[in-house]
Amino acid sequence: MIDPKVFEMFREIGRDMYVHGLISSHGGNVSVRYGDRIIIKRRGAMLGRLKPHDLIETGLEKNDSGVALASTELIVHRAIYKATPALAVVHAHPRHAIALSLSREEIVPIDNEGSYLLKKVPVVEEEFASGTPQMAKKVSDALTAYKIVMLRGHGSFATGQTLDEAFQWTDAFEEACEIILYNRLYGEEMIEYRKRVESYTEW
Repeated sequence: MIDPKVFEMFREIGRDMYVHGLISSHGGNVSVRYGDRIIIKRRGAMLGRLKPHDLIETGLEKNDSGVALASTELIVHRAIYKATPALAVVHAHPRHAIALSLSREEIVPIDNEGSYLLKKVPVVEEEFASGTPQMAKKVSDALTAYKIVMLRGHGSFATGQTLDEAFQWTDAFEEACEIILYNRLYGEEMIEYRKRVESYTEW
């Protein structure tokens, strides 16, 4: 039985991800780690309308009986927890970020909040980008040095000590990507307002 407080935490973050346009109806997933246990969204569940039975608990190292119901991205979440000190993971499909990932090796925010919070976000690539060991390794390796990474054409993976923190990086990242696209759409030369701007390409 999942603790009601844990469920409420998942429900609020899932709802906010949908309301903020970070996922489609059935896209994305979230998880938290408690010691050697992981709680993750059920496969096919709607993050914006989570019910208590939509959360699956399983082991960090080995499968439990209910693991077949867990998100197809469970392998990626496990790899992230093993490679980083993260206690929460948010995987989203932010539209503006996905669009930018199709033509960039890294995404460098140009707005003040994005620059301050994220500096830059690397774009990693994997041909079979849905719950494969190859994808899990590339994403988890990148997250040893960054708070959030982008899988080209697929979506973002963010880590945190809480779901709130991982959600913050995800939401700030999508806002930064939207601002980049608006700036390109307007076609006006950007007035650089940040000191030591060259440092924003370094993490």
